[in-house]
Amino acid sequence: MELVAPKKMLLRLLQRCQGVADKKSTMPVLANVLLSGEGDRVTVAATDLYLSVTGSLEAEVSKSGSVAVPARDVFDRVRHMPDGPVHISVGNGAATTIKAGGSARRYTLHGLPGSDFPALPTPPEEASRMELPVAVLLHLVQRTVFSISNDETRAHLNSALFEVDKDVVRMVTTDGHRLSKMERKVEGLDFSTTMLIPLKAVQELKKLLEEVPEDQRGDEKIIVAQNGPNAFFELGGINFSVKLVDAQFPPYDAVIPAMTDRAVRTPREPLEEALKAVSLAASDRTGGVKLAVSENALRITSESPESGNGFDEVPVDYTGPEISVGFNAKYLLDVLAAIKDDDEVTLGLSGELDPAVVRPANAEGGDDYIAVVMPMRI
Repeated sequence: MELVAPKKMLLRLLQRCQGVADKKSTMPVLANVLLSGEGDRVTVAATDLYLSVTGSLEAEVSKSGSVAVPARDVFDRVRHMPDGPVHISVGNGAATTIKAGGSARRYTLHGLPGSDFPALPTPPEEASRMELPVAVLLHLVQRTVFSISNDETRAHLNSALFEVDKDVVRMVTTDGHRLSKMERKVEGLDFSTTMLIPLKAVQELKKLLEEVPEDQRGDEKIIVAQNGPNAFFELGGINFSVKLVDAQFPPYDAVIPAMTDRAVRTPREPLEEALKAVSLAASDRTGGVKLAVSENALRITSESPESGNGFDEVPVDYTGPEISVGFNAKYLLDVLAAIKDDDEVTLGLSGELDPAVVRPANAEGGDDYIAVVMPMRI
């Protein structure tokens, strides 16, 4: 194989592959990216057998072929090339040479034959597809990704539930201690599907969506397709596929309280700052803080045998009997960070052993967001 490709575009594709190539796999080829040159294009691909990413760009291909080269090594070497065209050629034994036009800089990598690389899934023509504005899907991910469990042994919690019901798109995540649900109505959409997307795929999808400039996210569309156990996402020349989780997501409607006894309305930023400050003195083991609500005031306290006590108070809009509930401060802070675009939040409380419900006080644009945080004894 021999080709010439622009550094900037090639580097973008190689960077997108970094989070997918599996450097710890017992199959050495999975730590590589596949470079394929044919016609007037070069294709870059990576997979860990569950998650795959493929992208292509225009190139001058003088000799067709393919090679698998170490993902991190090829990315670092192309990154350190001067701006302009990058020459890639493959010799005997898959030895791959990378050099820059007009420069003496040159690298040689030990590769593997492209035929050793696993075949990548592609959606058939008859697969059902839908188009979503990038802004909508990114909003769903940003507001829910934090409450996905990191425990890979609990597949049903180490994933996000993505549902489309006619014109409503929804994402729900939980780790057993907190739950977040975000949904939005999309005009003109008529589609139905349910997917359980693993955490690693959600994180990579988030990076892909965030590549779109903010002022273009409302108009740019991502194509979503599903075929059997695989889901496919296409955006900006990048094709992203994932093997969906075959598990039963918890019945989230049963976790969300139908109503709470007390609604506390407060500015989001002062509450976030107070929680951060008071949690500095919380127990390292539990991270627990106590919220005590009385008329027009929310007092936040923490106690730790190692680091002493912490206290702060924020004004709230509330009238009613006093109530105190303990929480892991990080869980509340994660919710507040996820809804950072909202100036005020409503905190729904019932009792010291009942979950709290957090919502933006002024939902806009058809958004429906809710977070549930389980209490803790302090």
